[in-house]
Amino acid sequence: MKTAEIGEKLIREINLSDNKNLLEELYRYLNRENRTQRTYNLSDEQKLAIEEAREQINKGDYLTSEEANQEIDEWLKR
Repeated sequence: MKTAEIGEKLIREINLSDNKNLLEELYRYLNRENRTQRTYNLSDEQKLAIEEAREQINKGDYLTSEEANQEIDEWLKR
């Protein structure tokens, strides 16, 4: 389901509701969520690093968490 569809369904349900406590709680929650969301602006260098990482993943050039942990453990033993 797309974001717009979810929003439309929420609006319909809100309009049908007579539950004041529910509506007040929903309002407080949405108001808090909207205030805490931040937009991050990435530098060109950061965007390039992300693109390179995505290319590596697509090529299968990455370590699993387990493999990375093993390499770290081996490195720390030296």
